Amino acid sequence: MGSAIPFVFPVRSLLYLHDMRRFFSVLAKIALVLVILASILAILYAFLPKGPKDPTGWDDPTGEARVPARGTEFAAVTGTPWATEAAMSTMADGGNAFDAAVAALLMLNVTAGEASSSPGIAPTIVYDAASQEVVSYVGAGTAPAAATLDLYASKGHETIPDLNILAQLLPASPDVMIRLLADYGTKSFEEVARPAIRGAREGFPVTATMHKNLDFSLIERVGFSVLLPYNAKVYLDGQWWRPLHRGDRFTRPDLAETWQTMVDAEHDALESGATRSEALLAVRTHFYEGAPAQAILALHEKKGGLFTAADLANYRGRWETPYSATWSVPGRDGSDYEVYTNTGWTQGLVVPLALNILEHVDLESLGHNSPAYVHAVVQALDLALADREAYVGDPAFVDVPDETLLSDAYAESRNRLMGSESFRRLPAPGVIEGYEPWIPPEVRPSGESIQTDTSQLVVADRAGNIVAITPSDFPKSPMIPDTGMTLGNRMVQFRLDEQSPTSLEPGKRPRVTPHAVMVARDGEPWLAFNTPGGDMQTQALVQVLLNLTVFGMDPQAAIDSPRFRSRSVPSSFAPHEAEPGVLWLERPLHERTGIELAARGYEVVAKPTWYNDFGSVGAILRDAAGWTAVADPREATWAMSR
Repeated sequence: MGSAIPFVFPVRSLLYLHDMRRFFSVLAKIALVLVILASILAILYAFLPKGPKDPTGWDDPTGEARVPARGTEFAAVTGTPWATEAAMSTMADGGNAFDAAVAALLMLNVTAGEASSSPGIAPTIVYDAASQEVVSYVGAGTAPAAATLDLYASKGHETIPDLNILAQLLPASPDVMIRLLADYGTKSFEEVARPAIRGAREGFPVTATMHKNLDFSLIERVGFSVLLPYNAKVYLDGQWWRPLHRGDRFTRPDLAETWQTMVDAEHDALESGATRSEALLAVRTHFYEGAPAQAILALHEKKGGLFTAADLANYRGRWETPYSATWSVPGRDGSDYEVYTNTGWTQGLVVPLALNILEHVDLESLGHNSPAYVHAVVQALDLALADREAYVGDPAFVDVPDETLLSDAYAESRNRLMGSESFRRLPAPGVIEGYEPWIPPEVRPSGESIQTDTSQLVVADRAGNIVAITPSDFPKSPMIPDTGMTLGNRMVQFRLDEQSPTSLEPGKRPRVTPHAVMVARDGEPWLAFNTPGGDMQTQALVQVLLNLTVFGMDPQAAIDSPRFRSRSVPSSFAPHEAEPGVLWLERPLHERTGIELAARGYEVVAKPTWYNDFGSVGAILRDAAGWTAVADPREATWAMSR
């Protein structure tokens, strides 16, 4: 045996080398095949059409200066010119502000559908001239009955997963539209839906905002097509190789057909002898129990979603008394302003709370957009946003201490925490007797994490009625096949922490970022405004209102003025990241204040002028001469009046 050993090892070594040569030979052949296939695909891709399919030559107003629209009869400002035109034509045809608001909402669902989709959320606030009351409508859906903390934990989720059917909230906007029409409107659903159905079929030019939202790389387009194929069919026309182009014609035929079935439901009811109110109810029932509902339920059954027929059939919004607070402008003419906003199912409370904190600061003497002024406003906003995280949630489930939060004494106590240096992080919430504040964990971002969302509309009519709606939702979960409907990912604004006021519970609404604001001056309706922008929304609205009141700016200048954005607050969107101490400044403001704000402890970041991550405010103001509608140049927001 010993004499055989010298021959065994060489033989085995030769066999091993032979096997390795075979392995590498096969590997090389596979690599060659892959290279050939990749080359063929690259050649094919090179010849695939990538330019515009149907360029319209439309002149996008984004980034262009606006002129206020002044009129004596009625006015509208919305996120796109086509939605504004739909509102104006509805009122010119005898409709009131409530009819016009629904027409504009539907048109926004078409022309800004990637940011304010149907049938997503639609937080609403109205001034009813007949009763002289401001009321809020709860326009955000609820979590389905099966959506529990235990269920998400069992699936290994620490936050609500994005791009997932488990992120879908029950649809709200059909309920909002029918309530507005039934309780205050004059027109049929068909009349207000007609412009949007026509626009969805005939198409519209891709706006700069839509292009920015959907400007995917080739790899992203391929991934979008694989992960969310129907979404890609709607927004990329199924052509992963072709990027979206500004000004190209874009259509939404499936969505038009879905709305047409709702119109048909109204026709059928009227032909059977129903009253206008009964026919409108038939439209709502068709959506929540008929063909649209069945399509939603079929997708949830297929994809492992949570919706049931009972969830949809039992969904209801409601009218509510808005949050409000009286605010006296420091250093001005002594006018009192009553600020109204939606309740704790939105973040709207931040606006009156921050203003109340600033009532104890002589802002005018600091100088508009001076370093000291920016610092003071940022501190007030950070204090208010800390209280948002600690205390604010759906009032149907959460005992929100709103009376305390909006009291003068509380604002004064928060004001005393303001100093000459940056907080460098989100400050602690206020202490309220009988309440345990929730402190969010600090999650640092892995990259720049801004959620682009939402549009806006404000409408006012001859009678003095005013409607403001802030619609939202985007195609970041599976769309409902063949319907054009987007249920979005709004559940990501829940926290999976039972101690948080916006913790997930069945039947609960998340604390959504979209909200609308109305302001009365000395008891008379004066201003309605809103904006897209996620966690920037409250910050933009506070800045615009201060420009109007403390500094007496012309409305257009108040909206055009450079803005700042605190990044210390945790994002309302999962995974709820924050950048403590970071302050974004639009470029003109950065050039003026950046060095001194950095010396106060902020990490300042310059952003482009009129950058849409700073919001895009639309506003209507009322005075003795009539209405003034004002649009923001940061998006395609458009104002008209007559």
